[in-house]
Amino acid sequence: MNLRIKKVNRKNKDKKKIKELFKASFPKEERIPFWLMYIMTKISSTELLSFYDENIFCGFIYMATIDKITFIIYLVVEEDIRSKGYGSAVLNEIQSMYEDNKLIVYIDIADEAQDSDQRLKRKKFYINNGYKETNYLVNSTKDVIQEILIKNGEFDEKEFTQFFKKYTNGIMKPKIFKK
Repeated sequence: MNLRIKKVNRKNKDKKKIKELFKASFPKEERIPFWLMYIMTKISSTELLSFYDENIFCGFIYMATIDKITFIIYLVVEEDIRSKGYGSAVLNEIQSMYEDNKLIVYIDIADEAQDSDQRLKRKKFYINNGYKETNYLVNSTKDVIQEILIKNGEFDEKEFTQFFKKYTNGIMKPKIFKK
């Protein structure tokens, strides 16, 4: 594997692939509009990065960094190459880019949902990559409740609320609560 990460801009030839992969990977209620996601990359704290093995498009990561928190909003690997180490490689790259930061991600709760096996697999993926449970849940969009995982420190509800306040200019305030 020869992973290469590239910032997505209007010249990126894979922008359309990223949009299609994004729509195929997340239910509508968990997606922000792609155009908004792309516009948010104009803010210095937000990044949309595509990743490649040689010249083969493998997926993308969308994240925001403020102060000492990096929030991984979306991480997607092309379906036909999942479980081949690409997601872990990307997380390792992000870790090295932001080695002193707390890395935070939301994941769907593995409950009685139809796709609970997939949700458990996703949680195991993050746990295997050094993330840990925080015992916090979040309701950030359209009544979707997700679990918060963290790497590199302890989760601090006030600190993360401040992160969101800065990131969204006070527009969004996710509801964070203990399990």
